[in-house]
Amino acid sequence: MNSSVPALKLEDITCRFAARDGGGAYTAVANASLSIAEGEFVSVVGPTGCGKSTLLNIAAGLLAPSQGSVSVFGQPLIAADGVNRRAGYMFQADALMPWRTGIDNVIAGLEFRGVPRAEAVGQGEAWLRRVGLAGFGDRYPHQMSGGMRKRLALAQTLILSPDILLMDEPFSALDVQTRQLMENELLALWAEDRKSVLFITHDLEEAIALSDRVVVLSAGPATRPIGDFKVDLPRPRDVSEIRMTPGFLALHREIWAAMKEEVLKAYAAQKAA
Repeated sequence: MNSSVPALKLEDITCRFAARDGGGAYTAVANASLSIAEGEFVSVVGPTGCGKSTLLNIAAGLLAPSQGSVSVFGQPLIAADGVNRRAGYMFQADALMPWRTGIDNVIAGLEFRGVPRAEAVGQGEAWLRRVGLAGFGDRYPHQMSGGMRKRLALAQTLILSPDILLMDEPFSALDVQTRQLMENELLALWAEDRKSVLFITHDLEEAIALSDRVVVLSAGPATRPIGDFKVDLPRPRDVSEIRMTPGFLALHREIWAAMKEEVLKAYAAQKAA
């Protein structure tokens, strides 16, 4: 990590939405602060519906907080002025364009930036090779498996060389084996240039296996961080093998002890709704 200035800092964030019944405001997030250092991989976990994606959208500049501030490498981010242009956003659902081939999906961002097509295609083909899709650039998304589409989306995001990666449960729809392959693929690509990563997941094992730190959120409403755990496990990691180590298991027990009550609260609230 090269700088004392955080790559991404959310400070005293509160986010309120109008209630559906018109009876006042719903506070999704309250007085939440989160900081990610340059080159750091941070995962955020918490109960279903606790506001994880809300924080990610605020970090992306897609949603303005009701209170608090966001800074990117020390500069304030104002959602009204547009998205966080130093960040790449990988969504839970595929954001691929079905009418474009694999190579055309990968280079779409470069073309929107005015990069000449020949240059963009050259970069795109290099990224297809890096994510294991060499020779598949002429296929359309519907002709690819779920894992291949995730690789394509990863190349589409990383080709723009963002300084920060914002990832919203990107592998949750995959089967267990494909998911672990994609997690290892992500770690290998991340290790090459150590982008700052804010990774949202409901899977505690995934969070520990990938991250330098795991931040635990409380149950909603008025979500806030209630735990911040350093993942002091050696890198490079194989996500399937690291999960069997004593250090991983001890950390899992420690973080789950902080999460369990919040998960039960969220479950009870859902049953009562």
